[in-house]
Amino acid sequence: MREDDLRRLEEEIDKLRTKIVDADDFKVYSEILDRTTLMALYKLSKRGSIEALGGVLSSGKEANVLHALGSEGEVAVKVYRIYTSDFRNMYEYIEGDPRFMKVRKDRRSVVMAWARKEFRNLKIAEKAGVRVPHPIDIESNVLVMEFIGEDETPAPRLKDIENDMSKEDMKRICFKIIEYVKRLYEKGDLVHGDVSEYNILVHRNEIFLIDIGQAVLTRHPRAMEFLRRDLENISRYFRRFGIKVDANDLFSEVTS
Repeated sequence: MREDDLRRLEEEIDKLRTKIVDADDFKVYSEILDRTTLMALYKLSKRGSIEALGGVLSSGKEANVLHALGSEGEVAVKVYRIYTSDFRNMYEYIEGDPRFMKVRKDRRSVVMAWARKEFRNLKIAEKAGVRVPHPIDIESNVLVMEFIGEDETPAPRLKDIENDMSKEDMKRICFKIIEYVKRLYEKGDLVHGDVSEYNILVHRNEIFLIDIGQAVLTRHPRAMEFLRRDLENISRYFRRFGIKVDANDLFSEVTS
């Protein structure tokens, strides 16, 4: 892309950035708006999937999630970092997936595949009856999905509100998560691979699984290893609240 074209593109993106609230948000924007991301945001804006970008909802090594407005109202925009992602770790969940057999083992290819993978996994999970953010659109390394929360305030992670929950609340959440893991496995042929209190949102008395990019098909060579790890995480976490769940029993229940 020529420099003149890039400047015009940046001007268009500037028009989208209407609600950047503080210096930390500016820092994140400056880090993630490389040429590929600028072009992706521009195309998404042309399609109406994004109409205005807002503040940063979360920051991580692999991606940043931004609040935005689209034709469907509030949305979340997940921007996968191309140049700072741990693409070798990401490739561990892509290698062996028959949907991505031709992905090259370089940073850019892996990150792009990861974005497509999360978009497709969200669709599978939703079809299986698992509450996840509804996938809306994708372009290159940018995923647009349903915003879980309201009035620009994201729904809390389970980890952040665990001390406010009663034992009955935690028990209900525990068995809902187990139900989701089972639905993913039985109806979606999918294993989440990273179920934890950090990847569970609680909103209006409903439970949502997030960060599903690493989820693998059940025929992936390491699927059972990842499933056991998920169930061990669930049992270990909820035992802290006096809820008796056994990972081996859960594994038998899910796979039977």
